[in-house]
Amino acid sequence: MLNSHRRMYSEDKVTPMKYRSRKQWFAGPTAVFLMSLSLTVSAAGNRAFIPMGMADSVGVMDLENNRLTSTIAGTVNTHGSALTPDGRFLIVGSLTAHDSKKMPARPAGVSADDHAAHHGGGSSAAPDASTGRIFVVNTNTNVVDRVLEVPGPVHHVLVTTDGRYAVSTHPMGGGISVLDLVSGEVVEVIATGPSPNYVTTANNGKTLFVSNTGNGTVSEIDTRNWFVKRNMRIGGGPEHMVLSADGDHLYVNDAASGEVAALKLADGTVTARYKIGDAPHGLDLSADGEFLFATSRGDERIVRLGLNNNSRTSAQLAPAPYHLAVSPVNGSLLVTSRGEPKLWILDPESLTILKEVTLEGVGHQISIDGQ
Repeated sequence: MLNSHRRMYSEDKVTPMKYRSRKQWFAGPTAVFLMSLSLTVSAAGNRAFIPMGMADSVGVMDLENNRLTSTIAGTVNTHGSALTPDGRFLIVGSLTAHDSKKMPARPAGVSADDHAAHHGGGSSAAPDASTGRIFVVNTNTNVVDRVLEVPGPVHHVLVTTDGRYAVSTHPMGGGISVLDLVSGEVVEVIATGPSPNYVTTANNGKTLFVSNTGNGTVSEIDTRNWFVKRNMRIGGGPEHMVLSADGDHLYVNDAASGEVAALKLADGTVTARYKIGDAPHGLDLSADGEFLFATSRGDERIVRLGLNNNSRTSAQLAPAPYHLAVSPVNGSLLVTSRGEPKLWILDPESLTILKEVTLEGVGHQISIDGQ
């Protein structure tokens, strides 16, 4: 099953990412977890989960009254987050390298000498410190159930639509990893391009898109066979992405040009570019798909684009507006600050600040129940 490991031995010259089959770092009840994945009713609705980076915690916000209700402890420098489809588990990734202190299992057909050389020169060599961690949080209890290893620090995270796999981008590894949430093992590592940043999925769950900031491309990945189908050229430095309501276009933040590019998926061409401002970052769509919201850290602005009428509205938001998500409760905008440990609640029409919420640290990739 883990045939990617052998492939990576011959492909190390192409990509620095090393595949390493991982067991669970912290033992968990696999059978119970598998049963939980089959459930379809969320443990609780209308919540936002906000990883808080170096604060080593995740904030839980009640979206009905826009206040923090609890804090999930026990994580380490978590940036990326994603909920399983049933909402019962939150998957968060650590951007801090982790020393596993153990040699990965030797794949069949690879000699002991070759395996040792590939991983540092023998059993007495220093362990590879490029391991990353995924924290699996039970959202009923807000407690970390399991800690699983992946091949490198994690930036952003996605859970596949069937709830089976957690997909992570590894900015220092040149690709993504696919973690089986039932077995706790990495089953695939796929090279996409330098500095992979963000990952999103088509509505049918059969396709993933990965932005590669280092070479200005977006990789399209077949999730049935786990391979790159094509690379689409954006140029600049693509980062955060969101799929249009009709699935025809992928909107991609270009951090280098200060724009959002509209990528037509049928032929892989950029059909439009929208000005955002210096260092665009957060990106999301209104529930009806008519408005695109984006943050500009450099210009300290929040921008609303009317996709049907080509309108553009912006407002000052300081300091350094960062990650962004649209609330399913009333359409308000949740925006974190890169400069201060706080989150703004904004009116989606006027872009005025409705409320400020103090966080323990800088807020990163926001996950919301039911989305």
